[in-house]
Amino acid sequence: MEFAKLFEIIIAASLINNFVFTRFLGLCIFFGVSRKMETAVGMSITFTSVMMISSALSWLVFNYIMLPLDITFLKIIIFIGIVAGFVQASDTVMRKVSPGLYYKLGIYLALISTNCIILAVPLINAGERYSFIESLVFALGSGIGFAIALIIMASIREKLELADVPKPFRGTPIAFIVTGLIALAFTGFSGLIKL
Repeated sequence: MEFAKLFEIIIAASLINNFVFTRFLGLCIFFGVSRKMETAVGMSITFTSVMMISSALSWLVFNYIMLPLDITFLKIIIFIGIVAGFVQASDTVMRKVSPGLYYKLGIYLALISTNCIILAVPLINAGERYSFIESLVFALGSGIGFAIALIIMASIREKLELADVPKPFRGTPIAFIVTGLIALAFTGFSGLIKL
């Protein structure tokens, strides 16, 4: 029974309630790094890692510090602090491990700290009162959903560079149109699992 619930959470987070295509969150990073597959994959890995670690820490802080002290009204500020700390850590690690990818991601790496998806995951975890494992699975599912969105969009945008797109639609306008069409396709997953 527990595995079935975890499976439902991961499918719901990645496909049914995909943050990019059904909730329209995180679009700044989505449009910024989905031009090339290399940056999309790099951001997907970084984003998912930061999301899972910050979600785990946020859950621990929320359940063992904020609830007992009755300071849950500070959760947004505290969760932003936790996320910002991990983004700085991942920024430093990426600069040392993969400087090429670090420079390709540029400002979008710093934007992870205030990204609405990264902040939404611990807020939803707290609101739904997920267990620690459920919180991690929800964060993983949300990260997978963001990765799916980035990789689909990057593959399409790389092909669009070679396509004969009318001049007024080149660049960001065609990216918005494609995103809307993909979002319509993702509505087909609604009703798949009732949570």
